[in-house]
Parts: sequence; structure tokens; C-alpha cells
Amino acid sequence: MRHGVVIVGSAVGGVRAARALRGEGYPGRVILVGEEPGLPYDRPPLSKQVLTGAWPAERAGLLSAQAAVEAGIELRLGVPARALDPEARKLEMADGEVLRYDDLVIATGAAARPSPWQPPSGLYQLRTLADCRALKERFAGGGAIVMIGGGFIGAETAAAARTAGCDVTLVDPLPAPMERAAGPVVGALLADVHRRHGVRTRFGVGVRAVSGRAGDLAVTLSDGSVVRAETAVVGIGAIPNDQWLRGSGLAIEDGVVCDATLAAAGATHVFAVGDVARWPHPELGSKVRAEHWTNAADQARCVARTIAHPGARETYRPSDYIWSDQYDWKLQLAGQPARAVAEWVIGTPDAERPRVAVVHADATGQLCAAVCLNWPKAFVQCRRVLDERAPAAAARELLAGL
Repeated sequence: MRHGVVIVGSAVGGVRAARALRGEGYPGRVILVGEEPGLPYDRPPLSKQVLTGAWPAERAGLLSAQAAVEAGIELRLGVPARALDPEARKLEMADGEVLRYDDLVIATGAAARPSPWQPPSGLYQLRTLADCRALKERFAGGGAIVMIGGGFIGAETAAAARTAGCDVTLVDPLPAPMERAAGPVVGALLADVHRRHGVRTRFGVGVRAVSGRAGDLAVTLSDGSVVRAETAVVGIGAIPNDQWLRGSGLAIEDGVVCDATLAAAGATHVFAVGDVARWPHPELGSKVRAEHWTNAADQARCVARTIAHPGARETYRPSDYIWSDQYDWKLQLAGQPARAVAEWVIGTPDAERPRVAVVHADATGQLCAAVCLNWPKAFVQCRRVLDERAPAAAARELLAGL
């Protein structure tokens, strides 16, 4: 008896895998399991358009009930997976239900890294739609907000809070927001746009303690200074949702360890995609776990093709594309800046609204990464050069003509 494919996780990786299976002509059952009770939704808009109010929450939906029926995707929502038995090909749910499968896709994503500071009230994190709604309601009331963490979530949430009229202080131990991803040049420009919008920035210092309660919090920084606030928001990274797989026999090392086809190590007929997967990056020469939307969507398509056509396993090749929206600025990144030995800054970094591209070359002179701010045309050209594995000089020449 055939049991079909069970997909654990109802965010973009899970939904895209389910849809891609049907697109590849997979004829069997497709069951999509989700911990949250509501219909699947997209996460990037939670810190962008939904949080700012530019979109209603419904617009972030990934799969309606009607679309699921039409695609033949069975939904099991509101109950998390509890345990996996790969040898028996059984998935145990928290309510005791057992789902049999022919192939399993783990797409459980990641959760917000828990805050080390736990005041009785007044502290928020952003990962789910419920988190977003709670924060949006809080921002509507105005007042003083301290955003702890200046990465993607932190910088975007700070922008949303300031757009809502809150008094915002952004704190991060690095010299500029998003510096790990965007680099110091673009990071400094992002810091400047936050300041121009009225955000107080405290970069280069960490947080020692958060005390008090909602409406009267004291955030003590590593330099001894204290920032008063009514609300604190913590965005200090994410951890993979792999705890439920302990004891399954799968190799778990800060995520589900996979081979180049995204098949999970330690089992057969089990795959992992998205934030929870750790896989060998062909350019970096090491296993990585990438917490980005495009990676999850691309991996879902790759795994769906492998399941639908098991005789033609496909090696996953990442596009390494990420983006961020803050105020009316757009940041776009592609490639692997970690491989760079040289970089060039092109554009108008000193303009009121800078239009900048930072192009990175590896040791062979090949373009290995590009970071573009407010310059979509430049980013399109850089993506083309990256795809062609052409020299960085080719990208510089193309951008000079824009």
C-alpha cells in the first residue's frame, strides 16, 4: 500500500514542496503538517508589509483551503509532529495520530532564539503571525521601544516601529545594522537612514540586563548606560526546529544534516529543506544552514523533483539571494561574500538616497557576491554575472554604464 508524501512544516518550504510535487506530476497523497492552527502564511512580510500595515495579514497567505483542495494537498494543521521512526516510516503527532509515509520532507524551519532576558512583561519577539499581530497592536499605541538586535528582523522591526510613530532605540554589538550580511559600507548607510528617520542607534554595545515590566523597562547596556523603554523587542537570531527529531536516528547538528541532494543523513526516504536543513554548500566547501526565503523555496523544488522522479536525483545548487525592505529602501544580496578577497563600491553612496552596489571578487577574480542598495537594475546585472560565473570586472563594466 502506498502512503504518499508527508511534509512536516507549513511555511514556504513545506507549501512549495507540496505544490512542486503536484507540478512534477506526483500522483500520490500529499499531506502537509503544520504546528500552527491557521492556514499557511509567508514569514518575510511579517517584519515588513504586515507589521507596517501596508498589507492586511491575509495577503501573506501561502495556501488557501480551496487551493489545497484543488491541488489535492491534505492539511493537518494545529498539531505539531512529536517523533519520527524512519525505519518504520512513521510520523507520530502530538495528539497521538500516526502518519505513514513513502517519503518525508522535514520543513519545520527555525524559531526565534530565546531571549536571555526575561522581565515579567513587556518583552516581545517576532517569528509568527501571532507575534506580528501583538507587535503591531503594541506599536499602534506609540511610546518608547528598544529593539535589541540589528540583523534582518531587528532592523526591519525598528523601521516598522518608527513608521508607526514609536520612539525607537536600536541596539546591536556590531558597528552597524546587518553588517554581517551587508558589510560595513552598506551597513553604515542603513544606520544613517535609521538615524534620519529619528531612530536612536546604540551600535558597538551589547545588552547586559532587561529589568522592570511593561511600560517601565530598563535596558542596561554593556557600557553601563541605561535605556528606558515601555517595550523591548528581541531579535538575536534563530535556532532550527529540530528538537522533535532527537532519538530518530537522523544526524542532528544545528539542523538536519543532509547530503548534496538534501537527503537526510541517517535514514532513507527522508529529506530536509529550508531553515532546518544543513547541507554541503558547493562554493563554500562546508555544510551550512541558510535562514532565507529563497533558499527554502529552491530547496523545496529540488526535493520535489527528486521524490517525483527518484531515478534522477538532483544536486541542490543555491542561488544565495536575500533581501530586506526598510522604510522605502530596498537591500538585495546574492552570492557568498565570505569568499571575497577584494571589493569595489560603485554608485552614489553620498547621495540623499544612495544608489550603491558593492561587488566582491574571489581569489580567481570571479564575481562571488553582490550587495545592492536602492539599485535594482544593478542587481539584475550582477545576478547575471554571478550565474555566468564571470569575472568581477564584467560586473563593474556593466554597472559603469547604468
